[in-house]
Amino acid sequence: MWSDSVSYSPSEILYEELDVRRNVLRELLDEDKHSVGTHIHSIWPGMVEVIGYSGAIDYIEFSGEYAPYDLASLENFGRAVDLFDNMSSMMKIEQQPRTYLGVRALGSGIQNLLFADIRTPDDARNAVASARAESPSTGGLVGVGMRRDVGYVMEVGGEGYVKALEGCVVALMIEKESALEQLEEILSVGGVDMVQFGPADYSMSIGLPGQWDHPRVKEAERKTIETSLRMGIAPRVELPDSRGAEPYIEMGVKHFCIGWDVEVIHEWCKHHGSALAKALGR
Repeated sequence: MWSDSVSYSPSEILYEELDVRRNVLRELLDEDKHSVGTHIHSIWPGMVEVIGYSGAIDYIEFSGEYAPYDLASLENFGRAVDLFDNMSSMMKIEQQPRTYLGVRALGSGIQNLLFADIRTPDDARNAVASARAESPSTGGLVGVGMRRDVGYVMEVGGEGYVKALEGCVVALMIEKESALEQLEEILSVGGVDMVQFGPADYSMSIGLPGQWDHPRVKEAERKTIETSLRMGIAPRVELPDSRGAEPYIEMGVKHFCIGWDVEVIHEWCKHHGSALAKALGR
């Protein structure tokens, strides 16, 4: 029975050190191996399990920039990913409030972060800081929190916590004209692990909305990939499926994120619904 007359200090309470969970994406990146991810808009843990049972996906990106969610659902997403030793997780973080969303994603057990709408080197520095502990050795903005990533009480602010944050893969979207103009400066920011070109936003930012295949857009994509490879930063490419990967593989790209749950369902319904309607004479 709890008694107010008895006090305990941290040194008197035995905590086992919280194991830092394996980050599959970090391992593949550090070992210069290929990775295959997929996107989901649904935060339902069952969808995570369906993907995990395929055994073919290295990490799931929850596209939080686009999808509705609450903080409790982020934790349940993290728990579902933890069921699979062969899989880690990522969340796409929108431009504001960048630090808050990054901290809450990491606190939920989501191990890697993709930051959208990077425009300047300062944006890149802020993104990295939003994924690192606020300590002299790491220079981040993430403080101590009693959240899921530390077992709530197991490794609050300890060395394991700082180590886990250091393992977070920080990926940046290069999707604005200003970002492309300052690409080398952005890629020179310490702690940037991965970049991805965004043709939709980029085409809009240069006054060519929707023209993803315009020569200026394709050239910007090539520049992003070639510059990142030259500077030792891993480029990642998004594709609807595996069929368009070959040209990028030939360029030296090793990291891909394929498919969106919403698009897969849309295309399936469009194709098979139309085919059955035709067979029924509609």
